[in-house]
Amino acid sequence: MQPNPSRKNGWLYFQLKSSEISGSSEYSGLPYSCIPSIEPFMKASTLIPVTPLPSAKKDLSPTPAYQRRFHVMAKPAGAQCNLDCDYCFYLHKEDLLQQPKKPVMDDATLERFIANYIDSQDGEEIVFSWQGGEPTLMGLDFYKKVVALQKKYQPQGVRIENDLQTNGVLLNDKWCEFLAENNFLVGISIDGPRELHDKCRKMRSGKPTFDKVMAAIDCMKRHGVRFNVLAVINRYNAKYPLEVYRFLTREVGATYVQFTPCVEPKDFTTTAPQFWSESMIPVQDSPRCKPGHPLSVVHDWSVDADDWGEFLKVTFEEWVNNDMGRVLVNLFETAVAQTLGKPAQICATAEFCGKGAAVEHDGKVYSCDHYVYPEYELANIHDMSLADMVISDRQKAFGLGKRNTLPKQCKKCHFLRLCWGECPKNRLLKTKDGEPGLNYLCSGMHAFYQYAAPMLVGIATLVKQGKLPLARQ
Repeated sequence: MQPNPSRKNGWLYFQLKSSEISGSSEYSGLPYSCIPSIEPFMKASTLIPVTPLPSAKKDLSPTPAYQRRFHVMAKPAGAQCNLDCDYCFYLHKEDLLQQPKKPVMDDATLERFIANYIDSQDGEEIVFSWQGGEPTLMGLDFYKKVVALQKKYQPQGVRIENDLQTNGVLLNDKWCEFLAENNFLVGISIDGPRELHDKCRKMRSGKPTFDKVMAAIDCMKRHGVRFNVLAVINRYNAKYPLEVYRFLTREVGATYVQFTPCVEPKDFTTTAPQFWSESMIPVQDSPRCKPGHPLSVVHDWSVDADDWGEFLKVTFEEWVNNDMGRVLVNLFETAVAQTLGKPAQICATAEFCGKGAAVEHDGKVYSCDHYVYPEYELANIHDMSLADMVISDRQKAFGLGKRNTLPKQCKKCHFLRLCWGECPKNRLLKTKDGEPGLNYLCSGMHAFYQYAAPMLVGIATLVKQGKLPLARQ
C-alpha cells in the first residue's frame, strides 16, 4: 500500500497551508541559518527522546498562534494481505515486527486511535487513512465501528473524511454500498493493462488479479463510490508510459492518478532506511545503480532511474496536450504548484517531512509509512498522545533531516525547489564526489524537470493570468 490519494476535486488545489498539504515543518522556507541547531540526520533522530514541543498542546487563546495539523496512516490489519505482489514494501513487517499470523486492531486500540487523533488536531477537516497490508481484511463490520466512533468523538464544526487504499479484491456490492453511503474515497491499486498489472500483482496462489480489480472498479462505478487509482511504476511497466497512462485515464476512467516509483534496496526487509552500510552505497552512474545488475543496490523489480524519467516525460506531455484540467496527476500537479512558488502537494517533493506518521494494529506509531522499522518507533498510542509524538523533538529532527542531509550536488541543482531530494528512503547513492544522500532516482528526475521546465513555466504563467482554472467541480 502507498500514501493516501488526494481528496481534492480542484485542479492545482493550492488553498491549504504547507503543513496541511505536504507535511512540511514549521520551518519551511527559512534559510539554514534560521533553523535551530539539531543533529540533521534522520538516523541520528532515532537517538533523541520523544519529548513533546510546546506546540503539541492546543492553543486555547481567542486567536490561536498555531494549529496542530498532521496525518496518520492506520494499518488495522498490520502487514496481512491477500496478495503477494513481487515489489511489496510491507509484507515483510510480519516477520520484522514479529506480528501474529493474523494481526487485528482490537476495539480498545481502535477507539483510542480515533478519539486521540481527533483530539490532537485543530483544523476544520480531519482525514483518516486506512491502509495496510490490505485493510479490507478487517471486514465491513470493523469500518462500521470506525464510522460510529468518529461520530461519537466528532467535534462540532469539524468535518471527518475517510480514505481507504485497497487492492480491490474483496470489494463487492455490500462493501460499495457502505463506502458510497459514508463518502469514503477509495484508492485502488492497478499498474496498467492486464499484462503489465499481472506481471507483479498476484494472489498468494500465484494467480493473476487483473480481472478481480476491474470487477471492483465496475462495482464502485455502479454504486457511485469516489475512487482514484495508484500505479506502482516498476522495472517492467515503466517502459510503456502511454499504454499505462491511457489505460488508467481512458479505459478505467480515472480522473486522479498517483504514480509511485518502485524503489527498494536489496536489504530493505532487514535494514531500516539510513542504516545502510556506507561501504555498500554505490556512486552515481556506476553499474550497481541499475536494477538487474548482480550487485545492484536495488531489487530487480525496482524501476530504472532513467526509465522513470522517460516515463514522466512521455506521460507529462500526454497530460499537457490532452488532459490538463480534467485529469489530476499527483507528480505533475505538484510540479506546477511548486513552479508557482506554492507548497508541495506531496511529501516526496516537499522541503521537509515528519507530519505523516503511521500507526500499526497494536497502537505502535512510527515516523513514516516507509519507516515502519523498530528504529523509527515513536511510542504507543496507549502510552502517549499522537500530538505529543508527532509534534516532538525527535520527529522534528526526523523531518528536518529531509533537507539538512542533502548533498552539495542537490543544493546546487537548478531544480532543487521542485524536488528537494525526493523521498529520503530512496537516497541510496553517493555523488561522484563521494558524498552520501543522493537519490536513486536523481538522473531520471533531473531529465524530467529539464524537459518539463519550459512547459511548467508556461502553465504557471497561464494560471497567474487566470487563463487556466484553479478548480474543477
